[in-house]
Amino acid sequence: MDGTLIDQTVAIIRCYAEVITRLGYPKPDDDVIRRSLGGPMASTMGLFIQEEQMDAACKAFRAHFPEIMFDGLVVLPGGMELIERAYKARIPQVLFTNKHGDTARQVSRYAGFSKYVPTCIGSSDTEWHKPDAQLTEHVLQTIDAEKAGAVIIGDSPTDIAVAQNAGLTCYCVATGAHSVEELLKAGAEAAYESLPELANSIVWNS
Repeated sequence: MDGTLIDQTVAIIRCYAEVITRLGYPKPDDDVIRRSLGGPMASTMGLFIQEEQMDAACKAFRAHFPEIMFDGLVVLPGGMELIERAYKARIPQVLFTNKHGDTARQVSRYAGFSKYVPTCIGSSDTEWHKPDAQLTEHVLQTIDAEKAGAVIIGDSPTDIAVAQNAGLTCYCVATGAHSVEELLKAGAEAAYESLPELANSIVWNS
């Protein structure tokens, strides 16, 4: 979701910085946070804080983020058009993310995605996180989709690892913190500069 369909980095980076500095650490580098996004929250927090403060930091983030999460949120160009087109082509879709489940669903409703993609699964909804293959299998079962022909669309090496661990294909967009070249090097089947460019490469059923 983040970096693929929306840009919510302003609020995310602000929340990390405020939580980390309140715990007595120096202000973290914005770009280091940005490039770490896509994995579990603990992975990003672990770049800046000690392990013994991890639980407190993650709880503080989850408490603070809903207060600011819509500040600066942008639906990326082509995002709504892509999911609407897939919906009209009767292609099963699901949003799954390492964002907290309730937060992810609020964002989906706010952005209008839930109209076309009603199923949204986040980090708090199962015992797994991206890129665990168990999560991907659970997601496919939830929307009654076959593994054969399923595709991951993402913007980060984490999304590529999701596909690789589950034996799926990953198409990426360089709309997050990673370039086309970096995504291809990480193992994406193909990478595009934008969502419209990705959409134009797809052979649609209707």
